[in-house]
Amino acid sequence: MSEVASALIGREADTQAAIAVKALQAAGKLDGARERFTELVTRHQRRALRIAFHYVRDAADADEAVQDAFVKAYTHIGTFRDELPFEVWFTRILINGCLDRIKARKRREKWLAPPSIDAMGHERDPAEYLPSRGPSPEDYVLRQERRRQLHVALQQLPERQRAVFVLNHFEGRTSREVSQITGLNESTVRVHLFRAIRRLRGLLSKDAARPGAASRRVSRASH
Repeated sequence: MSEVASALIGREADTQAAIAVKALQAAGKLDGARERFTELVTRHQRRALRIAFHYVRDAADADEAVQDAFVKAYTHIGTFRDELPFEVWFTRILINGCLDRIKARKRREKWLAPPSIDAMGHERDPAEYLPSRGPSPEDYVLRQERRRQLHVALQQLPERQRAVFVLNHFEGRTSREVSQITGLNESTVRVHLFRAIRRLRGLLSKDAARPGAASRRVSRASH
């Protein structure tokens, strides 16, 4: 059996499981509903963690985002439309949750950071003195440098461009699947993808062009 055929069968099985959970909930058979939903959690947890980490860039936050998404999917299973693949419906919930977490984090960092005044007596931007949430020093070794650069560049993309790029390049989703997940039409998805790739190329080229950038990072990692 080909990978495509296997994926289609798995997607249909997930959708049927979601329909069953919806029916069991409606009938008040909650134990059965939870048992069937556990099957969906088992099949999708690893993939969901990978997607969430691409957004929040923190393992603990990613785990919480995934658990919250599963809880929300279970409690709102009544809104699941039978014609929509469960994977698409759930991924949309997960991405929206990750984006909400990022916005909430930025608000906390903005208001909880201590005031700071520069030499001219002006208050500095909180982003200048907040502790970095970037990779640990060990991640700066050359064999991981390109990946680090890509993740840094991804954070500089607008939310929609980042969502489209992650789903297409990291998850292997087609334009049609990305359209279903994000709610954007296919032509808009392709425009966002084109702009994301063009922007990333520019950011990565700029980072690579900085004199001694990689050697300085490796030097710091060795101390």
